[in-house]
Amino acid sequence: MLDELDIAAILRKALARGGEFADIYFEDTSSTAIVCEDGNIEKVIAGADRGVGIRVISDLRTAYAFTNDLSQSSLMELAETVSHAVQQRQFHGAIDLRPKVTGQGFPIIHPPETIPLTDKIDVVKRADRTARGRDTRVRQVMVVYRDSAVRTQTANSLGEFNEASRTGIVFLAQVVATYGNVIQTGYEPIGGFRGFELVDGDRPERIAFAAADRALLMLGARKAPGGMMPVVLSSEAGGTMVHEAVGHGLEGDLVHAGVSIFAGKIGEQVASPLVTVIDDATIPNARGSFSFDDEGVPAQRTVLVENGILKGYLYDRLSAMKAGTVSTGNGRRESYHAKPIVRMTNTLIAPGTTQPEEVLRNIKRGLFVRKMGGGQVNTVNGDFVFEVTEGYLIENGAIGEPVRGATLTGNGPEILKKVAVVGSDLGFGIGTCGKDGQGVPVSDAQPTLLIEEMTVGGAA
Repeated sequence: MLDELDIAAILRKALARGGEFADIYFEDTSSTAIVCEDGNIEKVIAGADRGVGIRVISDLRTAYAFTNDLSQSSLMELAETVSHAVQQRQFHGAIDLRPKVTGQGFPIIHPPETIPLTDKIDVVKRADRTARGRDTRVRQVMVVYRDSAVRTQTANSLGEFNEASRTGIVFLAQVVATYGNVIQTGYEPIGGFRGFELVDGDRPERIAFAAADRALLMLGARKAPGGMMPVVLSSEAGGTMVHEAVGHGLEGDLVHAGVSIFAGKIGEQVASPLVTVIDDATIPNARGSFSFDDEGVPAQRTVLVENGILKGYLYDRLSAMKAGTVSTGNGRRESYHAKPIVRMTNTLIAPGTTQPEEVLRNIKRGLFVRKMGGGQVNTVNGDFVFEVTEGYLIENGAIGEPVRGATLTGNGPEILKKVAVVGSDLGFGIGTCGKDGQGVPVSDAQPTLLIEEMTVGGAA
């Protein structure tokens, strides 16, 4: 732990040749992963890792190095290595390290490290049996359990020193069902910064049922019709659209680099007046939450779009320095092996006032999306495409027959402006967001939304 080291000496060494900012990031992680495929436990991986990364920012450029040798001499040598990337001036400032601040964290009822491995394997096997026993058309089942306990400390040349810990679990089932030459996949995950209570009771069975039933439902669905039509996104769909089509374009590094369609549009109308977009790392136990980000900045709630008006962007320390502002607490990293970059946390569209069942009442024909799949976005122009893993026709204001193979295509800002109704509910989805070769835990959320017109890819 950094408490046992001369932190100020390491930071001074890192800044010996100059630089505007330096920090030290310590991380201690223990984790367990269990994978079951078709009734067989294929992987059981348990391990621990700890290490330190040292960074210097100079002339708005980053020098970063890491090690798992935590001795004072090793870290002094590492700091000297990082300092050689800077050729400015000798550092004469003082580093006055303030008392350590410890994050509150989130309440954990059953810490995973206290649970026997046999109990963790049992919940995986129960879910596997449930999914495979659901129907003879179920051909493949994969169930995954992962837990981790992470303790971090961050100290920097501003004198800030903090400590935080987070414990999280992810549990998911993926089911493949076949009938004739039709193959469909159902996927259902849960997760968050919680303990083993996340899989208490019959939760493993319910996750397995949901994945299996989605695959089986889509087997009997006809191909989705294609064309322009109204689309209702259920709150159950998760917030894939807000994450991909909006969130990435509001990350400060992409904005500064000029590869975001939202660059230079602060104060402009970028969405329907019904739309408010928020990034909030303070939501208790959510998968994207924390006490401090990976640069030691306290978790924050940042309003990005308010009533359709663009209010701001997401920043880490480096992108904030480039923009002449302050970090919004969005500096995140996959582990001590990587430097922090701007990332979302829990990103959501705020609920409205319309009851969810009223959202589709006046639609004669359209598409109802209950679950979204993967998606991608071009942040330069805002164009996106998403898969629909569970969709239904809307007929005369009611949910009709299921359809499969639908995709949603559009442009982020244009689609945001076409949001005609915002429901009063709010549903969360979880994921691991990839960027620059790093993955970090996130969640996203949205209420039930009516998009008055959207391109649906499907049958001609």
